[in-house]
Amino acid sequence: MIRSMTGFGAASADVDGAHYVVEIRSLNNKYFKALMRLPEELQGLEPEIESALSRKLTRGSVVLTAKVTDRSANAASQINVNALQRYLDQVLQVPGLEHVSARVELGSLLHLPGVVMPETGEELLERARPVLLDLVDQVADKVLAMRSREGESLHSELHSHCRQIAERLEEIATRVPEVVELYQQRLRQRMESLLAEADKSVRDEDLLREVAVFAEKSDIAEEVSRLQGHLSQFAEIIDSEPDEPAGRTLDFLSQEMLREANTIASKCLDVEISRRIVEIKGAIDRIKEQAQNVE
Repeated sequence: MIRSMTGFGAASADVDGAHYVVEIRSLNNKYFKALMRLPEELQGLEPEIESALSRKLTRGSVVLTAKVTDRSANAASQINVNALQRYLDQVLQVPGLEHVSARVELGSLLHLPGVVMPETGEELLERARPVLLDLVDQVADKVLAMRSREGESLHSELHSHCRQIAERLEEIATRVPEVVELYQQRLRQRMESLLAEADKSVRDEDLLREVAVFAEKSDIAEEVSRLQGHLSQFAEIIDSEPDEPAGRTLDFLSQEMLREANTIASKCLDVEISRRIVEIKGAIDRIKEQAQNVE
């Protein structure tokens, strides 16, 4: 069954004192487009995360937000003991510091270059990589589940519109022979009225020739058949398993259906058929709108 492109999912995990949160929101888009919102220190994982997303989500505008709060000992920077000791040795060699009242503030020494060493980005990435990639897979599955639920609703609505079009096509196919017969009657009346003034009668062969020309020009059997074929293919696609994105195919079919409906309207000017074509075109427009949200 078809899937929607609208979805949301979130997941979190606590690993070694660090709290990880990943959220994914997806909206309509003709292609797959990913926007990553990662902490600055984790932006090196963006290509891997986008690749993991693209394996799960084939279409849509996807926004992924990841947050990390580290409450473990890893959050603390390392003190370079050797550098600190070297600073102390130099400070203690300053004349006058041997006085008993002299004091050295260690807090000030921590601001000196090279004393405090923050954790390298590689170490943080190595710890966060497996956790975040696992969360991305979990959240992507939740988004797919939501897309499937939305797809069920789309499936029902699209089938409803297709049934309406099929019903109106049947009415049109039934109406066509009546249109030809009515034309023949009106044409005979008109010709008899005109020829009566000249004291002449209508020849059947002339009448049949004009009726045949009209029937040929207004023949919509081919267009009706093609439109029915498009409907059948459309229903087959939305009922099948989504092995690959179907949205673009459905959009193309809806455009072809509209083209056939316009041709029918231009070839057959009967009022009753025109009314049904208006309803068909309205249903096709609604199909086009819904198909825009199909993955």
